[in-house]
Formats: sequence, C-alpha cells, structure tokens
Amino acid sequence: MTMRTLSLGYSPCPNDTFLFYPLVHGLIDTGELHFRERLEDVETLNRLALDNIPDICKVSYHAFAFIREHYVLLRSGGAMGRGCGPLVVARQGRHMDGLKGKRFATPGRYTTAHLLLRLFDKEIGHIVTMPFHEIMPAVAQGQVDAGVIIHESRFTFQNYGLQIVLDLGRWWECRTGLPLPLGGIAAKRSLGDPLVRQLDSLVRASVEYATSHPGEATKYIRAHAREMDDNVCSSHIRLYVNQHSLDPGIEGEKAAAALLSAGSAHGLLPDSSLPVYVSR
Repeated sequence: MTMRTLSLGYSPCPNDTFLFYPLVHGLIDTGELHFRERLEDVETLNRLALDNIPDICKVSYHAFAFIREHYVLLRSGGAMGRGCGPLVVARQGRHMDGLKGKRFATPGRYTTAHLLLRLFDKEIGHIVTMPFHEIMPAVAQGQVDAGVIIHESRFTFQNYGLQIVLDLGRWWECRTGLPLPLGGIAAKRSLGDPLVRQLDSLVRASVEYATSHPGEATKYIRAHAREMDDNVCSSHIRLYVNQHSLDPGIEGEKAAAALLSAGSAHGLLPDSSLPVYVSR
C-alpha cells in the first residue's frame, strides 16, 4: 500500500488534542493516509491557512471567509455551541458603556472573537491583537482597557481580578437564536471531493472514538496543557466538545451562514457562493 501524507494543523487546546488523538495515534484505521500534525495557537493556524499551507487545518470561522475559495469545512471536528462564546473582560468597576474609545485586545485579527467584537460595535477602533494567553495579564496590568478572551481563559479570568463586561456568545445567541460557530476543520478543495469526504469520515471516527474512550488521550492532552489544571482541562473539553463536534446539523449550518452573512453585510468579510461544508 502506498502511503499518502497530509499536513494537519490544530491547536494544543484540550478540545483539539482530545478529538485528534485517535486520528494521529493510529487508534482508528486511516488506510493509506498518514497525518503529519502541527500544533499551533489559533491565529497562527488561521494565517497558515491564509497562506494555503496545511492540507487540513483548524481555523476560525472568521478566517474561513477569507480562504473559502481554497478550503471547505469538514462537518466533523469543529467548535460550535451555546454558552461557549468569547467574553469581554475588564478590571473591576468597568462597564461596556464606559469603554468607548478605549483599548481592546483580541486574540488575533482573523479569530471569530475579533469578528464578534466588530459585529457588536463596528465603531470600536482601538484594537490590538496578542496571543490569547497574554490578554488577561495585559488587562490586569492596564496595558489595555478590555480584552476578548477565549479557550480556557473563561475559567480563570477571576484569578486576575477581572470581570465580564460583555458575553459575546450570549449576545450572538440572543440576536440570532442560534449556536455560535467558533472554529471548523478546513480541508483544501484541491484534494478533491472524494478525499475530502473520506477525511470528514475519518475525523468523525476520531471524534466518536475520543468520546467513547475519554481517558485514553489524557497524557497527550496534559503534555500540551501543562499550565492548565485538571479541572480546567475537563471543563474545557465538556464545553467545547458537543453534538456539533460530530456534525453541525441544520441548526449549525444556519448558524455558520448567519455569521458569514452578518460579516459580509457589515463589510467585514468577503462574500462567496461556494458551499461552507463538504457535502454529505
């Protein structure tokens, strides 16, 4: 059998390492396919995909709008849900209405968190970007006035003396009645539809294996989350791994279309008629 190696990018966050562990460690049958994984933070992954580098890559839905000509989203492996959206945090005593004209930090120009902040208020103009794990210290130390936090930061911001001034996920859900699309697994359209559908099946099998054998990936998850305690790790996985990780479903498809359409309508995203997800 001739092996074919494909490059695969995903983050070191617990939900990604949990879901992809079976795929990259031979726990499911991948046939002639071999995966060369690369673990990077979300914005680095977005920019790799913008440069058309990985064959398969975890990307923000924001970034996907800019790579849609070259990539299609798999139906499995993504991050979408309710109660899991980005949070705007500030020091105690601050409120959103008092932050007009102030400095905001986001975890990357092409993150969904950045897009949501702009959708909430396009007039917010003083935005700086930095790695997501640097945002809470920057807010606490007064380097910025507020920050949009993602990932495990939602479980630890209180440790920095910060408070929530806006839940962007809740804002989105109240505005649309839909779950929030955060990130998806993008595959190059040039791989061809049969292979892309095969990849979708393999990622789905990896998700199913991971959720059926939750303890097997523990060492791998912990190796990439050394600074995160076990409770935060477990909470992170419970929050971001849900029914939409297997398939967005009709509701998830509507949510993705709504987010991309809203971004386009506000002049923040390019428009496209290409399908968002690989066909079933």
